[in-house]
Amino acid sequence: MAKINLIHDNIGKTLTIHFSDAKEEFVSELTDDEIIVMKNKDGKVIGLEILHFDYNPDEGISLKVVPNLA
Repeated sequence: MAKINLIHDNIGKTLTIHFSDAKEEFVSELTDDEIIVMKNKDGKVIGLEILHFDYNPDEGISLKVVPNLA
């Protein structure tokens, strides 16, 4: 089973989702819905970044927040 990494930036209000190693990112594209689609050199989607993501634990969303190690 593939590992999926979630990174929530509470200050920047973003949620980043990596489906594979983030180091594979070659190009990214911003959609009209303000989601950044990250692709590798072969054009395969390897991640997403959701802009304006305001996480509120009282809304019933279960999210494990991990430190950004970058």
